Amino acid sequence: MVSVHNDISKVLFSEQDLANRVREIGENITADYAEVAGEAGIVVISVLRGGAVYTCDLIRCIDMPLEVDFMAVSSYGSGVKSSGVVRILKDLNTDIRGRHVIVAEDIIDSGLTLKYLLEMLQSRGPASLAVAALLRKDVPNQADIDCRYTGFECPDEFIVGYGLDYAEHYRNLPYIGVLKPEIYQ
Repeated sequence: MVSVHNDISKVLFSEQDLANRVREIGENITADYAEVAGEAGIVVISVLRGGAVYTCDLIRCIDMPLEVDFMAVSSYGSGVKSSGVVRILKDLNTDIRGRHVIVAEDIIDSGLTLKYLLEMLQSRGPASLAVAALLRKDVPNQADIDCRYTGFECPDEFIVGYGLDYAEHYRNLPYIGVLKPEIYQ
């Protein structure tokens, strides 16, 4: 049997690291929105596909009413770097006008896709719009994005696991690790 773990050169964030940090982010969101969100609660938007695992864990750590919705966007095509051209593949089902919205993003890399997405969501009139990113890569020329909640800063390496993929593989790893270069080169 082939093990996907063999393709990882090192683990950056363990399963326990992720669980602890996601719980902290959920607790911070609960504290920050408990008073303002009221009975309607908040709307958490998961950016598919990479953000699904993180979002599922995050919403279980938020102790207040909430709705969850999903968007699918594409800017990568078949490459490993963002093309900068954003396409909406699946839009929201929820009307976010007047609601407190948190975008749960797996990773901010160039930030171009997220910047476009935030501008589009802002045009829909939410009461507030914040980002809860699990990871923020240390890359030059990253788009200027105000990220209210950041799980971890990470090096500019090709990482996979916990929802992050390469060619649709490795999303199921319970940790985040660095993919061996020979796998993607």
